[in-house]
Order: sequence, then C-alpha cells, then structure tokens
Amino acid sequence: MAAVDAFDRALVGGLLRPQPAQVAGLTELAHSVAGTPLASRVAEAAEKAASGVASEDHFVALAAARTALLGSVHDALASRLDEVTGRTRGEMTPPAPAERQAVNLLAAARSWLSDLARAGWQGIDHEVVSGAAQVVSAMLPDPALRRLATLLDGFSAELAASCPGATLERIPARRWGDLWSRAMLLTLPAAADAPPTGTATGRLLPLGIDLREHATSAQAQVHAVFEPADGTAPRLVRAGVSVPKPDTVVGAGVWQLLRPHMSLLAAAGEGRSMSLTDMPVTAEGDLLWSDEHARPGEPADAFVTARVALPTATDTATAPLDRHPARIALPVFLEGYTIEKSEKSEGNANGGNALTFTVAGQPLAVDTDRIPAAGPLTPEAVAGSSACIGLLRWDAGRYRVQPLAVETTVRKKALAIHAGAWAGGTTDKAAVKAEKAATDAVTVLRERAGRLLRK
Repeated sequence: MAAVDAFDRALVGGLLRPQPAQVAGLTELAHSVAGTPLASRVAEAAEKAASGVASEDHFVALAAARTALLGSVHDALASRLDEVTGRTRGEMTPPAPAERQAVNLLAAARSWLSDLARAGWQGIDHEVVSGAAQVVSAMLPDPALRRLATLLDGFSAELAASCPGATLERIPARRWGDLWSRAMLLTLPAAADAPPTGTATGRLLPLGIDLREHATSAQAQVHAVFEPADGTAPRLVRAGVSVPKPDTVVGAGVWQLLRPHMSLLAAAGEGRSMSLTDMPVTAEGDLLWSDEHARPGEPADAFVTARVALPTATDTATAPLDRHPARIALPVFLEGYTIEKSEKSEGNANGGNALTFTVAGQPLAVDTDRIPAAGPLTPEAVAGSSACIGLLRWDAGRYRVQPLAVETTVRKKALAIHAGAWAGGTTDKAAVKAEKAATDAVTVLRERAGRLLRK
C-alpha cells in the first residue's frame, strides 16, 4: 500500500515534468513488482516517466503495476477471511476470446487518460477534462464499450466538478488513482472480456439486502445462499438492481423505484426463498436477474440460513480486474460478541456513537454509517443485538462489518430486524408516508417529462 500511495502522490503533480519526490514514487512502484513478470516493462515505464517522456504504453504498464499491487492486497485479505470463516473460494474461469472492436476508440480513451497523467490532478482544467466528452459519446452506443464509457463519463464529470485542480484543498488521490488505472487497463482490447456465464437452477435463500443510495441513483443488492438442485455444494451469490432517481425521493420511498424491477426484493423483505430455473449467473456469482426464471418459494428465515447454510457455502471468485480491497464484501454471521460504544472520531463524525463488536477476543468495528434510512434497522438496534448478519469489509486499514440484520430483544421479546425489511412493503407510518411522497414526486416528474417529449 505504501508503493501505491507513492505512485498516487506522483500522479497528483503530473508526470510531464516530474520532481524528485515524484521520481522516488515511480521508483518505489517499479521496485515493488521487481520479482514479477511485470518487472522489466514497469522498470522501463518508470524510467521514461521519471524523464517526462512516457508514452501511452508506459502509462499502461504503470497502471498494471498499481492494479497488481492492489490485487495482491485483496488476495491476502481474502485468504485471511477464508481461514477465519473456514469456507472455500471458487475459481475464476478464464474468459473466452471476444471480437476485437473499435480499436480507434480505445486508443482515443487511452490518449485522454495519458494526458490526465501528464497534467496531474493539480494541473487539470476544463480544457483537459473536456477531451473525454467526444470519446464517451462515440462509445456509449456500443454495448461492448459501455463499461469503459460509463467509467470515463463519471470520472470526467467528477474531475470537471473539481476544476481547476490547482485550487483544490484536498485531492482524493487514492480514488482518482483507482479510476485512472482501471480505465487505462480497460482500454486494452481483451481487458473487458467477461468470463463465461452459466445458469442456476435450485433454491435461493436470501441473507440480507445492501441498499446504496446517491442523489440521483439507487442500488439494492441481495446477498443470498444458492442451493443447486443437483445437490452440489451451496454457494454465495448476489443479485442487484439499479435505478435512476430524483433527488427528492429519499428514505423508504426508494423502494417504490426499485421494487418493480426485481421480485427478489419482495421475497427477501418478506423472508421467503425463491425457486430458480436456468437463471443466468456470472462466474463471480452475480445473478443476471430475470423474473421469468424465478418464482416465490417457502418461508426462509435469514438467521436459520446464516446459522445452517452459510458456513458450508462456497465464496464467490473474483475477476482479475476486480481484485481490490474495496471490493471485499463477505457475508458473515456473528453471535456471542460483546459491544462497546465510544464517541466517533473526527474522520467518522456523523453523530452518535461508534460501535465495536468484540468477537473471540478480537475487536471488529461496526460500520453503522452504511445502515440505510429506508429500513427499520438502526444503530441503536445494533447496539442492543445478540446476533448479526453482515458484510465484512476492509476500510481505511481495518476490517469493518456492515450490519444487514440483527437479532435483539425488545420488551423481553426476541426480534429480528432487517435493513431491507421494507423492500416488499410496510405498514410503518413513516415509511408509508415516504413511499406516498415518492409516488407523488415520480408521477409529477413523469407528467413533466411527457409534456417536454410531446413538445
């Protein structure tokens, strides 16, 4: 991670006329991969970049080295988690060669990313950033290029909102380094090739819903255990749905937008299993959800699934380009822990208290900031819990658990509280009010959009 940070600092000032500190960062990156097949190419790239004469191929090599380092960190962390959980991990099937298309557009994207590296984050201005617009417009109509086009579109918009770079008080060097290196590697013709997609037939047992919400978009991802009909070992899978949204739709109103697109949300919210027949699934365990391949099953308690089925489930494999510590989100079941409250630090000061689970004598931070407002789960419920289904993540140099559901006692009565309990609907007064407000807002916006289209 020190080598990654050193290279990220070099990108801050730009690689057109590198200063001694930037040269040291490039050298550290090259030394970190000296024992790998990347060694000679990265050493040459670092030397050329240190002289201010790096070509696009040299920038690709530097991006590859940075990505490989983060991949090694991901693998080390995942290996530790496998030891702790006792679960095995699936293997990634190499992708089949795909047709090579639009090499000129890939080269244009690579040229723009190289210009960014030369300018550096402190040197960006609207003229440099606007160079992505034409490339993105040309890429978007081609489904094979849409992954890179979407990344470039969001990245350039973020940079444009930060121009001029010379006036920035704080530069997100790690984040922009991640986006730059990912985009640079995706300009290679074979990088975006997807592993073969299979099908899944069997029973799906939901564990919980991870809801992510931004001002103009929302995503719900259901984590579940899949039991194949052929009797082979169960495995962890995910199914997600993303929608654009007005910034006026908040809280439980988000479910109004998500629910119509995936019947699994209602099943998970109601505590039911799903029967799948030939559901498409990727090598990484992502179900390409289609309601045509699913039907509601019997009631399935998520905590029973977590106690019985989760320990024997195979973890998902990770595609090479997705090997990054930020991608770790491992479903786990915890119980028998003690809970400690403390005031939140300055870097995590969203109000309230910070929670720490002590599990088998080891402290584990609880990421209460990830608990969505669109559900009944609260930090207070987590603080009084006795068991937890969560996602284990790696954040800021330590493991953190994001609660998806907890078992707690309310008025001497055992109760399970799920973050996604309102996904299928609710009678909670505040949630019902939020859903009605969302319905009204979306109706008005659709009417206005219809008028504009008619004009």
